Amino acid sequence: MAIDQPKPTLDELIEQIGESGARICEIDASEAGAGNISVYMGWDVEVRRHFPNAEEIELPVPAPALAGGTVLATGSGRRLRQIEDEPLSAIGAVKIHEGGLTGTLYTSNSRKFQRLTSEFNSHLAVHQDQVSRRGIDFQAVVHAQPPHLTYLSHVPAYQTSEAMNRAILRWEPESIVSLSQGIAVLPFCIPGSEKMSNENVAGLRDFEITLWSKHGTMSRSDISVFRAVDRVEYAETGAKYEFMDLQAGGKAEGLSREEIRGVADTFGISSQWL
Repeated sequence: MAIDQPKPTLDELIEQIGESGARICEIDASEAGAGNISVYMGWDVEVRRHFPNAEEIELPVPAPALAGGTVLATGSGRRLRQIEDEPLSAIGAVKIHEGGLTGTLYTSNSRKFQRLTSEFNSHLAVHQDQVSRRGIDFQAVVHAQPPHLTYLSHVPAYQTSEAMNRAILRWEPESIVSLSQGIAVLPFCIPGSEKMSNENVAGLRDFEITLWSKHGTMSRSDISVFRAVDRVEYAETGAKYEFMDLQAGGKAEGLSREEIRGVADTFGISSQWL
């Protein structure tokens, strides 16, 4: 499944990454160097004018389906709030080699990171899985640490996908439209670990956003970086309402199941959470 023509330009995608990083910070979902963004492009992209310096790297996970494509990714330790002002200093472009075991990392003269994000294995694994299974030629992936969602994942009553979705989808009519698949709640895993990557890949097969318990979220979109961030915003807003209701002693009724179904029917939405 190819993205609609015309393909986004490299400049447009770099701009999207910068604006999206700033938005993630505006909603307090990325403290200091937390959070990271990647974009897969399955068409030929000229990156040397933006990223003239090249080095060969081993990929953290095999990605044969991405061979010939390019992955933009943020650098480890770079603050998402700074990318908009200095995007080339915080982003690298990886051209994936045949076989998907190695690649060429292109960076700019203003590079301010030693290596790509520590979550690059999770990003790459999601791109590999989605491209190999669905044949897409574009995908944006965003990892953030929204505080209210993360807090709820520390509470035993919310530590299943069923409980979390029932909680966060009941506060805004728009939520069932924008998060029709809901959110997959994953168990706590060591950040950057193989287990974390495997759990995340499996979760994003059926959902477009996962909640890494006691850590943060990862969302994906076949349309734009902005759309992946939108999913974080809607899920975090639902969690914020739920948190407010907990503080108030559970006094709000929220949308009923019938009201949510009414919204879904009006907009032609199908969801397991109806």
